Amino acid sequence: METARTAKSAFDWKRLVFMLTGVLLFAIVYYSAPWPDAIDPMGEHFPLSVEAKGAIAVFLLAGTWWVFEVVPIGITSLMIGILQVMFLIRPAKVAFKDFMDPSVLFIFASIMIGLVFTKTGLTKRLAYKMLDIVGERTSMIYLGVFVVTAALTHIMAHTAVAATIYPLLLAIYALYGEGDRPTKFGKGLFIGMAYVAGAGSIVTLLGAARGAVALGFFKEIVGVDVGFFELTYYMAPIGWAMTFLLWGFFMIVCKPEKDRIPGLREKARELNAKMGGLTRNEILAAIIVASVIIIMSLRAFVPALKAVDKTAIILCSSVLFFIFKILDLKDLEDIPWNIILLFAGAMSIGFCLWETGAAKWMAVNWLVMFQDANWFVFVMSIAFFVMIMTNFIMNVAAIAISLPVALVIAPYLGVAPEVILYASLVMAGMPFLLLVGAAPNAIAYDSGQFTTGEFFGWGIPASLLLMVLVGAAILVIWPLMGMPITLPAGG
Repeated sequence: METARTAKSAFDWKRLVFMLTGVLLFAIVYYSAPWPDAIDPMGEHFPLSVEAKGAIAVFLLAGTWWVFEVVPIGITSLMIGILQVMFLIRPAKVAFKDFMDPSVLFIFASIMIGLVFTKTGLTKRLAYKMLDIVGERTSMIYLGVFVVTAALTHIMAHTAVAATIYPLLLAIYALYGEGDRPTKFGKGLFIGMAYVAGAGSIVTLLGAARGAVALGFFKEIVGVDVGFFELTYYMAPIGWAMTFLLWGFFMIVCKPEKDRIPGLREKARELNAKMGGLTRNEILAAIIVASVIIIMSLRAFVPALKAVDKTAIILCSSVLFFIFKILDLKDLEDIPWNIILLFAGAMSIGFCLWETGAAKWMAVNWLVMFQDANWFVFVMSIAFFVMIMTNFIMNVAAIAISLPVALVIAPYLGVAPEVILYASLVMAGMPFLLLVGAAPNAIAYDSGQFTTGEFFGWGIPASLLLMVLVGAAILVIWPLMGMPITLPAGG
C-alpha cells in the first residue's frame, strides 16, 4: 500500500502538463479556421495553405516539447516526422528524407572527430597544455576556452570546432574536482563554448555555410558582390566583442564556485608528462583532421573544390578513422544518437516550414508591421525575427525568408541593404535559446551539465545582450568603419 502511494506521488504532473500543452497548441492551430493571407508592401498575397498551417502546428508542438524536455529531445524529433506524415503535411518520402540531410551527416562526422580526439588522447594533451598556459584561476579558464573556440571557428566549421573542443572541456572539468556533478562552472563552460562558437563563426565564410549562401542571395537581389575579406572586416569587431561580452556574462550568471583550482597547473604538467610522446594514432588522427580542415577551407578559394560538398569531405575522415583502425565498431555504437536525431528533426521542421510557405507567411506578416516605422526600429525588427527563426529552423533559411521582404521595404525607409545583410548574419549565427538552433548547442548538452530549460533561461538575457550589441553596431560601430547605413535623400 505504501509503495503504491509513493509511486502515485512520484508521478510527474509537470511533464504531463507541458506534454499536453504541446498537443493542445498543435490541435488549436491545425484545426482552426483558415488564416488570412500575408500581404507584402508591393501588394503580393501569400496564402497560408492547410499544409503550411499544419507546419506551424508541428513547429509549436516541437518547440514546447524541446524546451521542457517532456521526452528525450531526439524522440521529439521523431514526432516531427510522424506528425507531418500522419496529418498529410508532407509525404513520408520527403519528411523523413530530411533526417539524413547532408547537414545532419556533417554533424555526425564532426562528432566522430571529437570521439577520435578523445580516444587517442589528443584532447587531454591539448587540455593540459591549455591549462598550463591559462593557469589556475577559473575566470581565466573560461576566457581561454572562449578565445580558443572563437579563433578556431575562423578557419573551420563551428560544428567541427564544438565537437573538437567538447572532449577538451570534459578533460578540463574532470580536474575541477566535482566528478560529473552539474556545477555553475560546468554550465558556464559548456553553454559558453556553444554560444562563443556561434559568435566566432560569423567572422569569416569558413565558420558556417550561412555566410556564403547569404552573400550569394544578396548579390542576386541587390546586385552587389560582397568579398571574403570585406565580410570579415565588418564582422570581426562584432564577433570578438560578443565573445568577450559572453565571458563577462557567464562570469556573472555562472560564476564558478571556486575562484581557482589550487595546484591545477602543476597537475596539468604532471599529467601531460605521464602521457609521454605522441602515439601513432594521435599523429594519424591529427594528420587526417588537419587535411580535412585544409581542404574544406580551400573550398572558399579554389573553384574546383567549391563543387564538392563539405559533407563528403568531412565524412572521408570518418571512413579513414576505421581504415587505419583508430576507431572500431564499439566506438560507432557510442555515437550520441539523441543529438543526431535532434538535428535530423530540426532539418525536417525547417524544410517543412520553408517548402509549405509557412516561413514566408510568418516573415511577411512580421516585417510589414514595421514598414512605417523608424528605420532603426525596422532594422532591429529584422534582426529580432532572424534571431527567433534561427532558433527553430536552418539559419540559412531564416535569412532567405527575411532578406527578400526586408530588402523590398528598406528603400522606402531609406535603409541601405548592407546593414540589413550584416545585421541578419550576426543574428543568424547566434541562436542562444534552443538546442536545435545550432549543432554546438546540442553537442554541449551532451555534457549533462544543464537542462534544456536552463539553456533557454540563460539564452534570453544572452539574446538581449546580442540585440544591444547589434543596435550599437548599426548606430555607431559600422558607420565609423564606413558601412552605408541609410540611403541618401531621394536614393
